Amino acid sequence: QVRPVESGGGSVQAGGSLTLSCTLSGDTISSFCMGWFRMAPGKEREGVASIGNDGSTKYKDSVEGRFTVSRDNAKNYVYLQMNDLQPDDTAIYYCGATEDHRCYFNGILTYWGQGTQVTVSS
Repeated sequence: QVRPVESGGGSVQAGGSLTLSCTLSGDTISSFCMGWFRMAPGKEREGVASIGNDGSTKYKDSVEGRFTVSRDNAKNYVYLQMNDLQPDDTAIYYCGATEDHRCYFNGILTYWGQGTQVTVSS
C-alpha cells in the first residue's frame, strides 16, 4: 500500500524558510503526481502545490513566488521549499500522491501522509 511520509516541519518567524520533504513507503514517486496540501485550524484542506510526473507544477495563488515544489525521482523524494513564510501559512501540511495523471487528488487512488506541522510566528 502506498503511504506518503512527510518531514521537515517546524516553527519559524515570519519571513523565514522551511523545506518539507516527502517520500513514499510502498512505491516510488515516479509513478505519481505529487502534491502538498495544508489544513489550518478551523479551515478546510486546501491545495498548496503539485508536481506532475512530467515535472509540471501548479501553485495556490497566495504561495506562488514564495513556494517551490520539486521532485527527485532518483532519490524518491518530493520537496516543498517555502520562503518568506507568513503567519497565514501556519497549518498542518500533508503530502499526497495520486495515480490520477491529471493531478486531481479527490479520487480513491489518492494517498495521504500523516502531516507535518508548520508554525509561523509574527
